[in-house]
Amino acid sequence: MSNKVIPLLDLKAQFKNIKDELTQVVTEVLESGNYIMGPYVSAFEKSVAEYCGVKHAVGVANGTDALLLTLDALGINKGDEIITTPFTFFATAEVISQVGATPVFVDIEPDTYNIDVSKVEAAITDKTKAIIPVHIFGQPVDMDELMLLAAKHNLFIIEDACQAIGSEYKNFKIGSLGHAGAFSFFPTKNLGGYGDGGMIVTNDDVLAEKLRILRVHGSNPKYYHKLIGYNSRLDALQAAMLNVKLKYIDSWNNSRIEKAEYYNEKLKQLPIKLPCVKPDRKAVYHLYIIETDYRDELLEYLQKNGVSSGIYYPVPLHRQTVYFDLNYDVGSLPYSEKASNGTLALPLYPELSIEDQDYVINTVTNFFYEKVM
Repeated sequence: MSNKVIPLLDLKAQFKNIKDELTQVVTEVLESGNYIMGPYVSAFEKSVAEYCGVKHAVGVANGTDALLLTLDALGINKGDEIITTPFTFFATAEVISQVGATPVFVDIEPDTYNIDVSKVEAAITDKTKAIIPVHIFGQPVDMDELMLLAAKHNLFIIEDACQAIGSEYKNFKIGSLGHAGAFSFFPTKNLGGYGDGGMIVTNDDVLAEKLRILRVHGSNPKYYHKLIGYNSRLDALQAAMLNVKLKYIDSWNNSRIEKAEYYNEKLKQLPIKLPCVKPDRKAVYHLYIIETDYRDELLEYLQKNGVSSGIYYPVPLHRQTVYFDLNYDVGSLPYSEKASNGTLALPLYPELSIEDQDYVINTVTNFFYEKVM
């Protein structure tokens, strides 16, 4: 049993590095009296729109709402089908069900863990209205192929970019390629707040205006309600702090990439599957994911030796109890099931020291030499 403890993510270390800037803007917000919506939210929306290269950014309460309000604004409802991946956080499918539509799951690529675009067209029916690709772990999906499918079949593409801010596909920022993109600012994300927060980005003027109405109970102006909406506003405090952090996101992401490449180099001789990034893409490694047939044993070994790790995700969505009525049998989406049984996240964050990363690498290596090789 080791006395050393290496977290999967160290949010305290990041906070210490920008504490003075955060304290300053928090004080400004508190002194302003503008706590809901207002100039701090508008300023952050403008920053995100410019960063992503889009016309509009609409702040909402969280990443789940970013997806939910977008589906609602696009008119998705009962009887519609939405194609997505089963290897993702539950919210991606949950919002489809919440608007009354049905999720249709397509299996993933075994190398990137993203939805296998080559299998999407076979899942399209006359009820299909949209596709939600998830840029899982910050790895960009094959967007050109998806957009061609969308044009051919008159479908919406809603990018679930909740794990992927700053990632790029052929030099375009993820989130800017579909009809809309959804971001999460949950504290553990690459651009994380100090509570919940979310954002929708789009180039569609009409969609953006409808989203702005939906997030404030369907009202415009206040107390005059055009739609049944939501209470889904981004707090001024979160927006102000996130605006401080946004200017660091590229350097933080680049640090993640450097550390991921170091892992790749040091772990490549072991019998594990390492992350795959396709050409013309920039992955931002929200998580550093490896895959092994000895996942559970490795997890236990890492814990005993002070290395935190995590399983994302232990049950694919098509095998969740709530979706049993969709009749996806065991083995129906084999790559998603294999990923859920074999993947593991290793510690990765910008402030991870080379000494701690070497300790993680040595611990993983020792496991395989002791237990397997």
